[in-house]
Amino acid sequence: MSIRFYKTREPYGCFSNFSAHGFILDDVWWPTSEHYFQAQKFVGTSYAKRIQQARSPKEAADLGRLRTFPLRADWEEVKDEVMRQAVLRKFETHADIRALLLATGDEEIIENALTDAYWGCGADGKGRNMLGQILMQVRQILRISPPSEQES
Repeated sequence: MSIRFYKTREPYGCFSNFSAHGFILDDVWWPTSEHYFQAQKFVGTSYAKRIQQARSPKEAADLGRLRTFPLRADWEEVKDEVMRQAVLRKFETHADIRALLLATGDEEIIENALTDAYWGCGADGKGRNMLGQILMQVRQILRISPPSEQES
């Protein structure tokens, strides 16, 4: 059995990077993990700040996918770790969604993103599912080392 998620209004929608669970990371408030992830493509630039201030996670994603500004040179090497940091901080910060993640036990978690074969399962269901993989890694980290008093 597995747990599938995609849209924020569905069960397990809080697993989505578009869910409205903000956090502080790198001394900056991020409205969603999508904002953080997309901004890190342009870290140290004014464009990153523009993404951080986007009105919605969709706007942040759209801005992050534009190639008007060049991606940081090491993006392909660091993107998985950037995502892991964002997802971990999100679940460290919010006790309610942390409890939901931990309650999934050892179930496989799959981002049911049919148009994304890297972060999700892809149209054929054989995608890398990196977001699901990261959620399962974060679940394990939280089991071993519960967060301190940094909840919001």
